[in-house]
Amino acid sequence: MVFFLLLPAILCFLVLGAHFMHIGNLLLVLPCVVLCFLLLIRKRWVLRLSQVVLILTALEWIRTTYADVQDRIAADQPYTRLAIILLSVAAVNLLAAALFQTRRLRNRFALSHKDANSPS
Repeated sequence: MVFFLLLPAILCFLVLGAHFMHIGNLLLVLPCVVLCFLLLIRKRWVLRLSQVVLILTALEWIRTTYADVQDRIAADQPYTRLAIILLSVAAVNLLAAALFQTRRLRNRFALSHKDANSPS
């Protein structure tokens, strides 16, 4: 069951790596793959790092959507489908980040319910 809760995050990291490869930023492809393997480490910092990366990734997809839509508008090309797809990818990243708050994943990464609500 835990694997299925982690699967969206793994897919998001791999899609982000593909995005970086597509735009020619090969230096950022490796960290995306490493993030997938970090999920094997059962530490609190892995949970938080994954959530932060997924939220930042959602912001990157929103930025990419805006830039690509502007390019399509300037070229007088259709952009609706592009916007729907990229904003859906951003939403999946946010969903994957939210899944780290489930009890099963908090337990996996040694984060008790008490710790999750503390301001530390």
